[in-house]
Parts: sequence; structure tokens; C-alpha cells
Amino acid sequence: MSRRISFSCLLPIGAAVMALAQPAQAQNFPGTKPITIIVPFTAGGPTDKVARDFAEALRKQLGGASVVVDNAAGAGSSIGTAKAARSAPDGHTLLLNHIGMSTMPSLYRRLPFDVLNDFEYLGIINDVPMTLIGRPTLEANTYAELSQWIASHKNGVNLGNAGLGSASHLCGLMFQDATKISMVPVPYGGTAPAIADLIGGQIDLLCDQTTNTSSHIQSKKVKAYAVTTTERLPGELFQELPTLSESGLTDFNVTIWHGLYAPKGTPQQVLDTLNQALQEALKDPEFIQRQTTLGAVVATDDRIKPAEHKAFVAAEIDKWGTVIRAAGQFAD
Repeated sequence: MSRRISFSCLLPIGAAVMALAQPAQAQNFPGTKPITIIVPFTAGGPTDKVARDFAEALRKQLGGASVVVDNAAGAGSSIGTAKAARSAPDGHTLLLNHIGMSTMPSLYRRLPFDVLNDFEYLGIINDVPMTLIGRPTLEANTYAELSQWIASHKNGVNLGNAGLGSASHLCGLMFQDATKISMVPVPYGGTAPAIADLIGGQIDLLCDQTTNTSSHIQSKKVKAYAVTTTERLPGELFQELPTLSESGLTDFNVTIWHGLYAPKGTPQQVLDTLNQALQEALKDPEFIQRQTTLGAVVATDDRIKPAEHKAFVAAEIDKWGTVIRAAGQFAD
């Protein structure tokens, strides 16, 4: 007599095997499977540069594991971020994003993910200061003179940016909020065309990252007026530039920070391994040197820890939400 086997009887056994396999995979992480870091911006941009430098430093700390960068750009970083949120929570797909993690909840009123609840926070990587620069033909030579010039050209100052939700757009919003003067926004499809038009005199001002502006400041193709940090930046190129805070815009502080994230539900053992690797990668002399060359400051404070990273982003969401709602500029 033949015996009929019910597959329904085997399902609990299969589920048990899978449950046992997950801790084993976590213990062996990263294993031989490559780790992919999703960067929600185009290749060659400032965030991509940070990601590729960090990927190499992280690789060293994970025993030489393969770490690759996947550029998934578009919609103010929301496309790549959504892709990361949907990825398998096994530690092999990570997200490296910048300040956009704190501005998307306000810029986009409908997002397919929840920034605070759909990700595991792994730590802040660096902070990139910003500079307020102007066209080379601008009459003002110092920030004090620029402030007077802006006041005398109310509502007629052209303020460029690299697109809605970009670092330069956000800095511009904060600058207008602090000065209480509205300027004419001129959006571009990236930083390169915005700087090209600034050099050419088609726009008046731009606020962008030192990673994008330092070479143009050094070659004197643009005029540099101030930095957006609370303290002056080190180095001969920036040491003479005042901070906007000391210039009268009290507590003005805008830096473009970058952080690392994993999909929600990634095993704690994997998260611990990744955070430990992140903390060690941030001590890598080669990585530090590369970031310094870009004008970035590698994180050393408590934000390199998961809980502090998440608390910092939550505070940034509140800060930028106030500015974005006041400006009434949304992406949807």
C-alpha cells in the first residue's frame, strides 16, 4: 500500500530550519556574499565620493569582503532610499544618504517609507561644511558688504541651487529664513551647471558644500563670503572666511552629514558587526585623509552609535520641517 505524505505536515519543519539558519547566517556575516551600499545620487557627485571612500574603509574592517556602490538616483534621494527600505534585511544591502533623510519627510508629503521606522540606524560618517559664494563680478567683497548689497536688492537676488531637496537648495532656504529676505530661486539639474552659471554671472549667489566649491574658491573663479558652520574652518583656504553665525545670523549652522542605514529587521548581531566596522573605518588614516581633502570632517562624536544617530536625525527632521513648511516648497 502506498503512503500519501501531506506537505502541510512538513511546513513547520521548514520554518524551523529557516529560523535556525538565520542566527547561523548572522554569526557568519558577511560571508562570501558582497555588500551593496545604495547611494541615492548620481555617480561622481559629493555623496558618491564619500560612499566610495567609505566602502573601501569598510571593506578592510570586514575582512576584505566585497563592498560595492549602487547608484539609484532621483526624486531628492527618495528613489534609492525606497529601494533600500525594500531590500532583504540581512545586512548585505545598506543605504548611505545625506541630510536628505531629515528633509524628505517634509519635502515629500507622501513617501513609500518611514524614515524613522523603516530603517536600522548604524551611525553618522562625516559632516561637510558649506560655503556661501557669489559670482566673480559681484560688487561686494566681504560678507558685511554682501549683506548690504542683498538688502538693497530685495526680491531681486538670484539664488541658485542644484535642484529641489539638494544641499544647496536647503542651505538657501535656511539662509533666506535667517536673513528674512526672499530671493529668486534658480534651480538646476545638478551642482555643476549651477556653479557654471555662477561663474558666468547668470546667477548671484549659491550656497554649497566645500566638496563642490573649494577648487573654485582657490582659483578665484567665484567670490567666497562665509562658511555655514559655528566655527571657522581650518586651512589656509577657509581660515579668513567668517561664519554666518558670527556675522549676525545667530546660531546659523548647516552641515551636510552622511549616515549609514540598514533595512528594518536586520538581525541585531549583524547590526553590531556593521556598527563596529563603521567605527573602525572612521579611524582609517587613508579615509580620514581623503575626507579632509574634500573639506569634510569625519565623525568622532556619539552620533557614530546607532541610538545617538537616530536621535540626531529625529531632531534634524524637526529643524528642517519648520524651514521647509515656512517656505512652502514641496516636491509633490
